[in-house]
Amino acid sequence: MKVAVVGSTGMVGQVMLKVLDERNFPITELILVASEKSIGKKIKYKQVDYTIVSMEDAIAAKPEIAIFSAGGSISLEYAPKFAEVGTTVIDNSSAWRMHPDKKLVVPEINAQVLTKEDKIIANPNCSTIQLVMVLGPLNQKYDLKRVVISTYQSVTGTGKAAVDQLNGEVVGNDDVAKVYPYQIFKNALPHCDVFSDDDYTKEEIKLMKEPKKILGDDTFSLTATAVRVPVQGGHSESVNIEFENEFDLDEVRKILSETPGVVVMDNVANNEYPMPFYSEGKDEVFVGRIRRDRSQPNTLNLWIVADNLRKGAATNAVQIAEYLVENKLV
Repeated sequence: MKVAVVGSTGMVGQVMLKVLDERNFPITELILVASEKSIGKKIKYKQVDYTIVSMEDAIAAKPEIAIFSAGGSISLEYAPKFAEVGTTVIDNSSAWRMHPDKKLVVPEINAQVLTKEDKIIANPNCSTIQLVMVLGPLNQKYDLKRVVISTYQSVTGTGKAAVDQLNGEVVGNDDVAKVYPYQIFKNALPHCDVFSDDDYTKEEIKLMKEPKKILGDDTFSLTATAVRVPVQGGHSESVNIEFENEFDLDEVRKILSETPGVVVMDNVANNEYPMPFYSEGKDEVFVGRIRRDRSQPNTLNLWIVADNLRKGAATNAVQIAEYLVENKLV
């Protein structure tokens, strides 16, 4: 099994290598790709040094799977070239997510849509992944009507330069390069990604569109506000869900606790609830603060937390690859 990791020097690329190692993914040949300035440098994987190669060399090697985390423009240019030589691409950028002919996949929710013919598979937005892990099973039981999401997103979602900005501000370094328009330390920015013409950010638009495609259901509505906070451990979401049907809180907890990849942490008497500090480095999606919305019928409030670099990106991509291998789709 030849596997290429494109964007192997980035934050998500590095976590992808770590997850591939931890999950003992069956690799017979590993091909590492990064920007031109990194070609020839070495990265260690399973105690072996691998040399970073060019995109052209990686395509010529015809890997069975290529996992991309290199930005949308790179994916648009090179994913089809890999696909042309028979490689199945799992892309972590936003380039292909809403393309009508490309599958958008969270394995626990909709892996069954994948076939051998899918040569470019989209990995959803990090905030979307943890959201649909909860919405999926609840939609099957109670039928979603409307979802209102407010996010509290880690600086790691922006990348290494954002982490450097936060850490620099923490120690009072005024010369640190600014990724955000304002300081992030001791602050909260209601500004994730760029603003569109309707004053929603791209991050909010992803949250409003992607769940419908993943769940294969466009009968419910979503709205979102995405906020960047000075946290490194993971993304948090406050979610208000209105259902078409009545629900029982104990049954909700049971459904979620039986959902693969979801951990219910919901014992407020003992101060047990999800936090990014707890989720960092873990692959599960944590849900808690599960309670009825007293303002209207059939409506639920809950709090969802996950490590955005792992389940929100790298782990989900590797799980897609695992599904492809296990079901002989590559």
